[in-house]
Amino acid sequence: MIIQNVSLSDNLKRLRKRANLSQEKLVGKMNLLGSRLDRSAYSKIELGERNIKVTDLVALQKIYCVRFDEFFAGIGPGEEGEIE
Repeated sequence: MIIQNVSLSDNLKRLRKRANLSQEKLVGKMNLLGSRLDRSAYSKIELGERNIKVTDLVALQKIYCVRFDEFFAGIGPGEEGEIE
């Protein structure tokens, strides 16, 4: 798991909106790629209330067709996340 922080949450939301996907449609696409995430759990990830699995991040990378650094834009090495 990746420890969640505000910048990651914001980037996930930005990428989803840029792709013009609702959380429900996004999770449906993720499920087709093998993710077991549901919409409620994904919502908590975007709110920074839940950590994201690396495998789910890989699914998002495939859906958005972006480089992984897009997820970490604006995150510096000194930023700390919160552990669940």
